[in-house]
Amino acid sequence: MASPGCLWLLAVALLPWTCASRALQHLDPPAPLPLVIWHGMGDSCCNPLSMGAIKKMVEKKIPGIYVLSLEIGKTLMEEGSGSEMPFTSHDQSDLGWGTTSSLVQAEYWHDPIKEDVYRNHSIFLADINQERGINESYKKNLMALKKFVMVKFLNDSIVDPVDSEWFGFYRSGQAKETIPLQETSLYTQDRLGLKEMDNAGQLVFLAT
Repeated sequence: MASPGCLWLLAVALLPWTCASRALQHLDPPAPLPLVIWHGMGDSCCNPLSMGAIKKMVEKKIPGIYVLSLEIGKTLMEEGSGSEMPFTSHDQSDLGWGTTSSLVQAEYWHDPIKEDVYRNHSIFLADINQERGINESYKKNLMALKKFVMVKFLNDSIVDPVDSEWFGFYRSGQAKETIPLQETSLYTQDRLGLKEMDNAGQLVFLAT
């Protein structure tokens, strides 16, 4: 039979474990990761018929989540205009609505026919795609993602070609045949780290 002294020592030894066990039982589950939403062209952060509805849906589906829908204008009109021409050289926006079948925002257009003109004069797309030089911070920041999820909308009528939503593009020199990401120079030269991320299983391709 154990002596009273031994039993006392056993009780003291078990006390911290018991307290820790009770403390763990009262810990709240980890909070969900915050979500940042950056709306696309012509949209608004808070429009109840578009991104506002998405924000509410996420908050309803994931209780306790913090959702920040980025606001880049003081009004709905400023939001729409700002989302379409954030890198314009002048403080004015002249845009004719309803002309999208024949006009496109130039800074979002990569011309597969005139590659040199595109690379030399684009002040946005050619820069972020590392087509004039390598900014290691771009690559480092993108590769910091645990998962890079790309969603292709099969019936998209705005993005051309649709395959560019998965970082595919037209084969150089023409505007009909497209190639997947894995065949582009962006991937083979690994200018953004996408090849390394792909090999590590960090790229996710979804279609809807």
